[in-house]
Amino acid sequence: MDKLIITAALTGAEVSREQQPALPITPEEIARAAEACVEAGAAIVHVHARKPDGSATQDRAIYREIIAAIQARCDVIVQVSTGGAVGMTPEERLAPVTLRPEMASLSMGSLNFGAEVFLNHPADMEVFAQAMRDHGVKPELEIFDTGMLGTVSRWLQKGSLPMPVHLDFVLGIRGGMDATPEALMYLRSQLPAGVTWSVAGIGPAQLPLGVMAIILGGHVRVGFEDNIYFRKGELAASNAQLVERIARISRAMDRPVATPDEARGILGIAKTAWTKG
Repeated sequence: MDKLIITAALTGAEVSREQQPALPITPEEIARAAEACVEAGAAIVHVHARKPDGSATQDRAIYREIIAAIQARCDVIVQVSTGGAVGMTPEERLAPVTLRPEMASLSMGSLNFGAEVFLNHPADMEVFAQAMRDHGVKPELEIFDTGMLGTVSRWLQKGSLPMPVHLDFVLGIRGGMDATPEALMYLRSQLPAGVTWSVAGIGPAQLPLGVMAIILGGHVRVGFEDNIYFRKGELAASNAQLVERIARISRAMDRPVATPDEARGILGIAKTAWTKG
């Protein structure tokens, strides 16, 4: 079993300071949160950008500032979001990929997202995938339901995805698959051969599904994008607190936690010097 890769989803596009006072918003706040998460055991930080007023943005300049601030503080795999926020155009969402980060998320289909629709037209998905290939960016394929996993299998059959492939099961979004053990077990049973996977449980599912992933050989995403609580009724003090807990549990179960370089080896990422493009 590979060492556990922990991803810290630091900010997201939806959570507000009113909901979680410790939410990092500015580039420097995000960089400090990333450094603390690395010290706690994270190998990847999943990054969304915010404007100074806290609203979501895919502005390339703000992402450039965030990546530079993170890399000035610590060695970690920076994974930018191409999900952005509901209602953004594909062109907006794709902008940070041109900065050539080590990773970027790639959603594998559309879904009802609460009261909104998160639209990923098949043609746009192909454009996103090609842009990641052109810029040397490792995609993390975001899976919200079983139909999206079927899309991954079809893309693999036609050679549209470079191996090794890494998936993230995002469970518990209203409109996607429920965040249940049964859902995770079914998705795992349908995985194509030779892929790696992680799970992001939304809200109270973050911890139990994370523990399941440790046992089953998967990897884990935690952080304020998906869950703002440490336990029921108690807000988490920081993203790092959530990382430290899952790292402690994994080590207690005799599964060591991967460093960023070890995660690069597991995921097939060649470490390169990021140029402030």
